[in-house]
Amino acid sequence: MITLALSKGRIFEDSLPLLAAAGIEVLDDPEKSRKLILSTSRPDLRVVLVRATDVPTYVQYGGADLGVAGKDVLLEHGEQGLYQPLDLKIARCRMSVAVREDFDYAAAVRQGSRIRVATKYTQIARQHFSDKGVHVDLIKLYGSMELAPLTGLADAIVDLVSTGSTLKANHLLEVERIMDISSRLVVNQAALKLQREPIRALIDAFASAVQP
Repeated sequence: MITLALSKGRIFEDSLPLLAAAGIEVLDDPEKSRKLILSTSRPDLRVVLVRATDVPTYVQYGGADLGVAGKDVLLEHGEQGLYQPLDLKIARCRMSVAVREDFDYAAAVRQGSRIRVATKYTQIARQHFSDKGVHVDLIKLYGSMELAPLTGLADAIVDLVSTGSTLKANHLLEVERIMDISSRLVVNQAALKLQREPIRALIDAFASAVQP
């Protein structure tokens, strides 16, 4: 049995066409079922639903043989022990810095300066500002990141941006793009050795389905 770890929401939805191209149909709808382990049209493949941030952990420690995770999640988790054969080019967005519209970001990040940054992505933020020579006090938040600059909790936020409409609605300005984000296929290295043929066939099927 091969186990594929997916997270509910955009990654799950964007993965369905890739699975279909590989001749695989997920037989349960996670929006209508409370099941966490979903059957597929292939008797030797099942899908487990986990939190997006837990996908790399399940794959690394063998709870799943392979999974789909955003580049942001992989960078925060640390990529040791994971084979990443494919950028699936799904669930695309970008990691950016945003501030209040009236905040002078250029002046605030002069070399040697110090600013307060709220983010869920502390590893990415720390590396970004370190590369710029800017000292940061990182404040870890898990939701409603846009509130941090509006309440004075932080000078800036580092967060995922898709359309930018949420930032605009809250009078925030995207001032710096850190990196483009998409989702990757990750594979447990031991599983690839033990079940090489079926897993390699899956990787090849995904590869042929990925948009150029």
